[in-house]
Amino acid sequence: MNVPNLLTISRILAIPVLVVVLLTQFKGNSLIGCAIFLFAALTDLLDGMWARRNNQVTTVGKLLDPIADKLLVASALICLVELGTIDSWIAIILIGRGIAVTGLRAIASSKGFYIQASRLGKIKMWVEAIAISLLILERNILGQFYILAQIGLGLAIGVSLISAAEYFVKFRFIFASKDS
Repeated sequence: MNVPNLLTISRILAIPVLVVVLLTQFKGNSLIGCAIFLFAALTDLLDGMWARRNNQVTTVGKLLDPIADKLLVASALICLVELGTIDSWIAIILIGRGIAVTGLRAIASSKGFYIQASRLGKIKMWVEAIAISLLILERNILGQFYILAQIGLGLAIGVSLISAAEYFVKFRFIFASKDS
C-alpha cells in the first residue's frame, strides 16, 4: 500500500474518533475535534499531491479518496446537527450533493469514463472544511466565529450546488457523446 492510500485510510480511521470527541462533552472537546477534523481534511490535500508528484495514482486511490471525503464531511455535519449547531436541511443539501456526485461518477466509471474531481469540486471541499471547522470551534468559543461560520456555510452551500451542476453537465455530455 502506498503513502497516498495510507493517508486516505487515516482520514477514514479519524472519523470515529472525531465523532466521539464531538459528541462527548468535556473541556476542550471542540478544540480537539477541530484539530482532528483539520488533520483529516489536510490528508485529502496531501494524498492527492503526493500521488501526482510521485506517480502513485492508483485505482483504489481514485475510488477511495472521494468516499473518504464524503464520509468525513457527512460525519461532521451529522454531529453538528445532533449538537444543534446547524439545521438538518443544511446537512441534507451538502451530504445529498456528495452522494449524487459520487453516484454520477460511479455510473460514468461503469461505462468506462472517469470523471475527475473538478477544480470547483476541490474548492467546495475546502470551503466546507473551513466552514465546518469554524462551526466546531464556534460551539465553545462563545460565538466569536459565528458570523464567519455562517458566511462559510452559505458559501459551502452555494459552491456545492454550482459544482454539482458542473458534474451533471459533464455527465450529460459524456453520455450524449457516447450515444452519437
